[in-house]
Amino acid sequence: MTKEEIMLQKRFGELSRTAYNRGIVTFSDFLNLNELNILHTIPKDQLSSRYETFGGYDFSERQMAAFLPDALYYEYEYPIQILEILPVNRKFAEELTHRDYLGAIMNLGIDRSKIGDILTRKDSAILFLKEELAGYVSGELTKVRHTAVKVNLLSSFQEDFEPEYEVLKGTVPSVRLDTILAIAYPLSRNKITSLIESARVFVNGRLITSNGYRLREEDIISVRKMGRIRYDGILSETKKGRYLITVRKYT
Repeated sequence: MTKEEIMLQKRFGELSRTAYNRGIVTFSDFLNLNELNILHTIPKDQLSSRYETFGGYDFSERQMAAFLPDALYYEYEYPIQILEILPVNRKFAEELTHRDYLGAIMNLGIDRSKIGDILTRKDSAILFLKEELAGYVSGELTKVRHTAVKVNLLSSFQEDFEPEYEVLKGTVPSVRLDTILAIAYPLSRNKITSLIESARVFVNGRLITSNGYRLREEDIISVRKMGRIRYDGILSETKKGRYLITVRKYT
C-alpha cells in the first residue's frame, strides 16, 4: 500500500470517529474508483461508524462517503450541488467532450476531489460538485474551449438516471469476468487479462484482479479509461453448453 493510500485510510478513520464521537454525519470529498475500493476493503472493526456512498444519482461513478453515527436522529443530505452548463449561443457552440468540461472547471483552480461525475449531452453537460463551490463555478465558468457558456443551478436530478447504452449479446463458456469483458471490448484474451491484472477493472466499486471472478446479474463493471458495462444475465443455454448472455455498454 502506498503512502497516499495509507493517508486516505487514516482520513476515513478520522471521519468515522468524528461521526461516532460527536453524533453527526461527516462527509468525504468525491472518491474515485481506487479510493472507493480502499474504503470498501477497510475491515469493519477499524471504523467507528457505518457509512454509505452516493454521488448525486444512483449510477454515479465518483461518490462521496457519508459516515453515520449510531443514533442518527435527523435526516441528512449530501453536500452536492448539481449544475447545468449550457452554450450561450447554440448556433456557434463546439462539440465538447467530458475532458473539455473537466479541464475548464479545473482551470478555475478547483481540485479534482471536489468534482463528481460530469454527464455530457449533445450541447450541454450536467456537473456534480461540492456544494460550497457551486456559487464560484456559476460565476466564473464562462467558457469551455472556445464556446461561451452559462451555468444554471439545478434544484434536483433524476436519481435513477441511467446513461445511454448499447445492448450487446454473445455466447460464453461461463459467466467469468474475462469472458464478459470480451463481449463488450473486442480485445485479445491476453489484453483482457492484462486489464484485469493491472488493477484497472472494478465490479460494483471493488477492485477485482481475478480473471475467473464470477459475475451476478446487474453487476456494474468499470474499466478505467474505457468506460462501464452492466452484465444483465443469461438469455439461454446452447446445445453445446455455452451461454447466450447480454450486457449493456454505456456510451
